[in-house]
Amino acid sequence: MMLAIFDLDDTLTDGDSSSLWLQFMVEHGLAAADMLPREAELMAAYRRGELRMEDYMEFTLQPMQGRSVEDMAEWVERFIADKIAPIVFPAARETLARYKAEGRTLLVISATGEHLVGPIARFLGADDFLAICLETRDGCYTGRTHSVLTYQHGKVLRLQDWLTQHCAALAGSHGYSDSINDVPLLQAVEQAYTVNADPKLAAVAVQHGWTQLNWQR
Repeated sequence: MMLAIFDLDDTLTDGDSSSLWLQFMVEHGLAAADMLPREAELMAAYRRGELRMEDYMEFTLQPMQGRSVEDMAEWVERFIADKIAPIVFPAARETLARYKAEGRTLLVISATGEHLVGPIARFLGADDFLAICLETRDGCYTGRTHSVLTYQHGKVLRLQDWLTQHCAALAGSHGYSDSINDVPLLQAVEQAYTVNADPKLAAVAVQHGWTQLNWQR
């Protein structure tokens, strides 16, 4: 099994699905508008590589607490059609298609909740995904997470578990990301690519000789 591993937000898409999802929920009366400034502050910390992902998830999952998984899944499908489909990088589609034609397994690993990453990964034609796991009870979201968060080194830990479960290895693997938070993941793959890298990641990419890509819509 030859792997092509992709971060999702700002790598395959020209925008962050978590932020866009909260905006979407506000637009449709599912979340309070006064959540947006605080979410923007948390995302600024993420881009600096300083975010406690537990804080972000605890805050942004509040509007989903007590809502049914089934109902939320219907909203997510609308969200993908309205907000995600238009912002997928054409080069991302081409790269995914090329790897698919080569017979590679496409794996999306994202520090976003599984309620978004799973459907988006399927929409993009990925074979599998790893994302932040959300706790449910009696078919409803509790507003809490469980298991190792797919964030920073947590992505590598979850990937290692996935490799064990699938009797796979990282030999010949390719990996893509835009964020300084994904340096551990990019160091783990055999060939790393940065996509529209943030300044911190761009500096690391130069040090390691990673290929830097510029994808535009």
